[in-house]
Amino acid sequence: MTGAPLRLGAVGYLNARPLVHGLERNPAFSLRFDVPSECARLLHERTIDVGLIPSIEFLRGGPYYIVPDLAIASNGPVASVALYTTRSVSEIRSIALDTDSRTSVALVRVLCVRHFKVSPTFNAHVPDLTAMLHAHDAALLIGDKALFSDTSALHAAGGRPVLNAQNVQNVQKIDLGSAWKEMTGLPFVYAFWAGRVNAVPAREVRSLQEARDAGVTQAEAISRDYFPESPGPQAIAVSYLRDNIKYSLGEEELAGLREFYRYAAEVGDVAGGADLRFY
Repeated sequence: MTGAPLRLGAVGYLNARPLVHGLERNPAFSLRFDVPSECARLLHERTIDVGLIPSIEFLRGGPYYIVPDLAIASNGPVASVALYTTRSVSEIRSIALDTDSRTSVALVRVLCVRHFKVSPTFNAHVPDLTAMLHAHDAALLIGDKALFSDTSALHAAGGRPVLNAQNVQNVQKIDLGSAWKEMTGLPFVYAFWAGRVNAVPAREVRSLQEARDAGVTQAEAISRDYFPESPGPQAIAVSYLRDNIKYSLGEEELAGLREFYRYAAEVGDVAGGADLRFY
């Protein structure tokens, strides 16, 4: 290999681990982990060469190119992107938005207009579900925080509960992957690898695809590494990686992505006219 390694900015959540399986041992790459919003910022600022960016951020920087056939997506329930509410959806008047998120924030805005038929106020908030729900009717939470919002699973993993059940009662969790599927009949694409033109040589494209191909067969090993000595969370993680998260960017996923971009433009979250470009 000649030249400096390709600087990869990956999401630190469980759902990204199959996409980066083995890449930390590949000298062609220099890998770092951040929350989704930070991955986008680093790519926009050219601190990294390629980022596993929130899909909405493709329209907010660049121009970017997409590494083909790789994504974090769902085709129905996603389990890790959710709206938590203490009242019926029709009565939601304010929503706290997880500051780690970009795509799911846009998704909530789209769903409120087109699916839930409500017009709440939106406020960015650090991802503390108890605090969010004390100040708002509902809260968006993403990633591991949403997947493991059950307090028993978190305690088993040695973590702090996301939600203090003694302080907030009767919380309903609305899966936003399910809501999108119900509204459109299509998969939803949360993130993909993207970078500027010529940032990813053909050999590195193949390496990223091969990492995914290997990673999707290693759900049990990835879950054990992510939650060592915690069988309860390991079991949740294995089911999640196998059943909820999809890692391909095929024709159906691309159709869902284009639909999302169209709706996001309609609600004023991004400019219209998405031109999907691939390495």
